[in-house]
Formats: sequence, structure tokens, C-alpha cells
Amino acid sequence: MMLAQEIIRAKREGMALDEAQIQHFVRGLVDGSWSEGQVAALGMAIFLRGMGRAEAVALTRAMMHSGRVLAWPDMPGPVLDKHSSGGVGDKISLMLAPLVAACGGYVPMIAGRGLGHTGGTVDKLEAIPGYQTAPAPADFDRIVRTLGCAVIGQTGDLAPADKRFYATRDVTATVESVPLITASILSKKLAAGLQGLAMDIKCGNGAFAATPAFGQELAQSIVDVAAGAGLKTRALITDMNQVLGWEVGNALEVRGAIDYLRGDLPREPRTHELTLALGAEMLVLGGLAADTPAARRRLQAALDSGAAAERFAAMVAALGGPADLLDHPQAHLPTAPVVRPVPAPRAGRLTGMRTRDIGLVIVELGGGRRQPGDAIDMRVGLDRMRQLGDVLSEGDPVAMVHAADDAAADRAIAQVLASITLDDASAPWTASPLVMAELG
Repeated sequence: MMLAQEIIRAKREGMALDEAQIQHFVRGLVDGSWSEGQVAALGMAIFLRGMGRAEAVALTRAMMHSGRVLAWPDMPGPVLDKHSSGGVGDKISLMLAPLVAACGGYVPMIAGRGLGHTGGTVDKLEAIPGYQTAPAPADFDRIVRTLGCAVIGQTGDLAPADKRFYATRDVTATVESVPLITASILSKKLAAGLQGLAMDIKCGNGAFAATPAFGQELAQSIVDVAAGAGLKTRALITDMNQVLGWEVGNALEVRGAIDYLRGDLPREPRTHELTLALGAEMLVLGGLAADTPAARRRLQAALDSGAAAERFAAMVAALGGPADLLDHPQAHLPTAPVVRPVPAPRAGRLTGMRTRDIGLVIVELGGGRRQPGDAIDMRVGLDRMRQLGDVLSEGDPVAMVHAADDAAADRAIAQVLASITLDDASAPWTASPLVMAELG
């Protein structure tokens, strides 16, 4: 007979939990035999006492097996995915899934919603009229097999233990635990039946991992635990001390992804670099390219030929969206009634962004959630966002605000101006590297 309170006591005293104890806990999460107080207590004990690698692997595997585990028998190519730890303006999944599919990978991407100041891929896709982020399992399977990719929302039957544990951690201040974050991410990815995973660990003032040390610890944990659970994983630690790309906000980011895939405009350099870097990791993990330079050439060719854009268009149509979204995005994506510039208060070089604050501007505009059930205004956000290092004259737009009304636009303009730093344009300035480290 195993008692919840004895398992909590063992962890409280700093002991390592064995597989049977961890499985007892995970079963209790799903069947309700562990009370809310007991779940919270073990979460806090783990938060304070930590977990060894073997414990984290056991927790990850138990949560993975707490619900349905997808299998992809007879796939003609490798089953691959990418996960980002969340940033501001991070729309990479929208481009990467069809791009990797165009290179021979199969990408069953089960994405998340926005969390706090960070936007969620599923929310962005729901800015597309008709797009079904919760298709029937058989449809998801068929679309991945025929098109090579489908990006959908989390289903309740994949790693259900994680859903309950995360909800409790969220309200008991135990989210920022490396082993618990690791198990939460990997249990869902393992349940998706992957053969290779590229992790994008964001690091900086717009990221969950604010410091390089925390980013390194999280990336190493994910790579090691994934290996222990049998999933080949590579992690990039990438800079999130500025907004990624020119757009932030749901419909605006979808438009940005379409512009990127079509290639009608020059591609924003950091967005392009990160897309190629993560795509290359996926192709090499899946054996679709011999090395990184070969993978990058293949990805660039799939962009240049229009093959990646075609996959995106086909995926949108297969999941219920407009068949002509790629050709006529302006006819389908919602637009805000008020669009106003954020004028630079003086001339100078843009040398700093409080990126988290810019993410919160989107929430204030209505483009994110304060409470889990909140409706989102898909139209609002920022675009034509200037990047660090850009030199502006007085009055030049730092960004364009898209808002529901003038009062909201006024507030957003003031908030954006409060979150940027302009320095003398003649002072020396060096760009930070986008990819800060690679692990795995």
C-alpha cells in the first residue's frame, strides 16, 4: 500500500523517488485519487528539492503514458517536430512545419496557446477563418500522412496528467522548476510519436529563461531527459532580448508568416536565420541531410521553389481554412480599425527593448489572455517593428500599432515608447548573436 503523504514526505526530505512512487503520483493526477492539496505539496517539494535525471525521465515517461500515445507506422519519412519555450513575435512554427514537410519530413505539430506575455501558435492559427485546431484524430493522421504536416492544438487525451499538474503548478508558484518544465514539454512530445525533436530555448528579457545560466540548465535537462526517454533531441539557446521579426499579434504574425513563405519581400534576417537553424537541426536529426550546410541548402531551395508555401496553403485548406489564403491574405485575415505609428521621440539608434513589456502591450490591446477563458482580438498588435541596431530620425515609426480604438492605440503607443531605449547613433554598437549555444 503506497500513501500519497509518504511520497510527499520522501521528496520533502530530499530523497529520490522511485519509478513506482512516480507512477502512483501520475495515476493519482489522472484518476483524482491525489487531492489538489497533495498534488500542490509534491509540486512544491520537487520545486524546492529538485529531481535527479532518472527521476525526471521516470516522470516524463509516466506522464507520456497517462493517455493516448500516437504511433506513425509505415511512414515513408522521419516524424519530426520543433518546440519553442515561448517568446514575443515567435511565429517560426507556422513556417517551419510546411518547410520541413517540403523537404521530406513528417511534422505532426501539437502546439500550445499563449501564456502570460508570450503568444501561442494555436491562437495565431485561429486568426485564419475556418481553420480547425482540433480536428478528429483520423483527420489529423490523414493530413500528416498526405501533406507532411499539420499544426493543431493540444488534445485532452495526450498526456492528460500534465494538464492537471500544470494547472496546479500555475496557481502555486511552482512553474519555474527545470525538471517539471522538462517533463511537461517532453511528455507531450513523446506522446506525439516523434523520432526527432529540435528545441528552441528562448533566453533573455522576453523569455521564460531570463538568464543564460537558466537557459543552459533547461536546455541540458531537456536534451538529457529526452535521450533517457529514447527521443533524439537537439536544443538551440536563442536570443529573446528583442521582438522576433517585424510583427507581434495573432493575425499580423500569420500575415508575416505568409509574406515569409511567399518571399515577395526581403525576409527579416533574424527570423530567417532561426527558421533555417531549427529546420537544419530537424533535417539532420531525421537523416534528410548529411550535415547542417546541406540541410540549409535544401531548406532554402524549398523556400525559393515555392514548395514550402504550397504545403502551408494545402495544410490550411485541409484544416478548414480558405483555399486562397496564400494568394489573398488581406481578404481573409481580420484587420484592426485603428492603425497608428509609434513615433520615435528623438533621433538615435535602437539599442534596447524590454521585450516582455512589449508582449504585455499585445495582451493589453486584447491580443492575449488575462484569464484562461478570455476571448482574443485577433486583429490587434504591432507590425513594422524596428529591430535593435536600427537608426531612426525623430518622428520615424518605431512600429505601427493596430488597435480596436483610439484610446487603446494611445495607451499602446505610450507603452511601446516606455519599453525601448534610443542611444546616440554614433556610439559603437554590436549585435548579439541569435543562436547563443547548441546542445545535443
